[in-house]
This record gives sequence, C-alpha cells and structure tokens, in this order.
Amino acid sequence: MKQMIKDYPVTSFLLAVTIIIFLTMQVLYLGQAESFQAIFSFGGMYGDYVMMFPSQLWRLVTPIFVHIGWEHFALNSITLFFLGRITEPLFGSAKFLILYLLSGIMGNVLAMVLTPDVIVAGASTSLFGLFAAVALVGHYGINPYLKQLGQNYKLLIGINLLFNLFMPGISIEGHLGGALGGVIVAIFLTTRVEGELFPKNQRLLAFVSYFLIIAFLLFYAFSSNSNPF
Repeated sequence: MKQMIKDYPVTSFLLAVTIIIFLTMQVLYLGQAESFQAIFSFGGMYGDYVMMFPSQLWRLVTPIFVHIGWEHFALNSITLFFLGRITEPLFGSAKFLILYLLSGIMGNVLAMVLTPDVIVAGASTSLFGLFAAVALVGHYGINPYLKQLGQNYKLLIGINLLFNLFMPGISIEGHLGGALGGVIVAIFLTTRVEGELFPKNQRLLAFVSYFLIIAFLLFYAFSSNSNPF
C-alpha cells in the first residue's frame, strides 16, 4: 500500500476519495444509497436543476466521485486502479489529475446538455478520457508498447460505446464527452515518455478549444432552459 501511494499518489488519492464517498453513502442511506436523494445529496448531477440554479455548477465535478450501486462502484474503482497505474506515470501526477478532472467535466457538461432530466454520476466520464488520451499518445507516439496499448484502447472505447447504446442507465453522452475531453487535453499536455507530440500552435489551439467548447455548451444549456420544471 505504501509503495502504491508513493508510486501513484494521485491514483491512490482518487481511489481513496471514491471509496470514502461510496462507503459514507452506504452508511448514511442504509438500503437507499441508490436513490435519487442519496445520489443528488452526495453531488450527483441533475441537469435541469443545475441549469435552473447556476450556483450548482460545482456538480460538474462532484459526480466523478459518486457511484450508483456496488457494481458501478467496483467496476470503476478497479478500472481506475489499473488505468491510473498506466496513465499517471505517462503524464506525471499533476498532469494526470488535470486530465482526469477535465475529462470528467467535459463528459458531465455534455450529459447535462443532452440529458438534462437524468441523474448523472460515476467516474466513467473521466475513465473514458484516460482511455482516449492513452490511445491518442499511442497513435502519434513512437513507443511500441504505447502504440499497442493505444490500439487496444481504441478498440475498447469503440466496443464500450457500442454496448452503451443497448444498456439502460448508462450515459453514452457522458462517455462520449469524457473521451472528447481526454483527446483534447492530451493534445495540449506533454508526456514523460513522448514529450511534446504536437507543435505549440496545435497545443495552444487545443487548450483554447477545450474551454470554448465548455463555454459554448454551458451558454447553450442556460440560454435554452427557460423553465425546466
């Protein structure tokens, strides 16, 4: 455990926060932890509510750490454990945290805009961003291990998105947004292994584009939402 924390401090921190929040939900909402009230109280996002009360925009971040049921929690936690041990050394701890959070935010914004009447929670928005970021680095880099890993992740993303179409309760919008966020952020972040994969003008364009997309989606959401209830 100490070695895990030393080698992968951000992955360890994200896992700890995710576990603590989930277990606290189970204790405080014994038998009702999957209810709308429990998920919403712990930071889940309900788009219509956020668009009605802009002060609730912090809910674009908190759903990353909230999970609906043991299966959802276990799958995302295990994925984060293994994927974080690949991605954190690739980008470095600080940039890995930025990638994780910005991917999740992009996924949650897109889910809010396209499915405003659905409660959204889960780390999968961020995890899709990590998968997409590694796939991008593998595609444009020269490291043979990352190239093979990138190919595998591209296939995995495609298969998951295909299955999302037939799985109720899964936010394909959030997953798509997370993957999009991961690709854009990976363009303007440098990696420890491949260095700068893109020229500075492309990296700057990607940086600006990320925030312009977020701003456009939020503007569209709030301007088109006159009376959600």
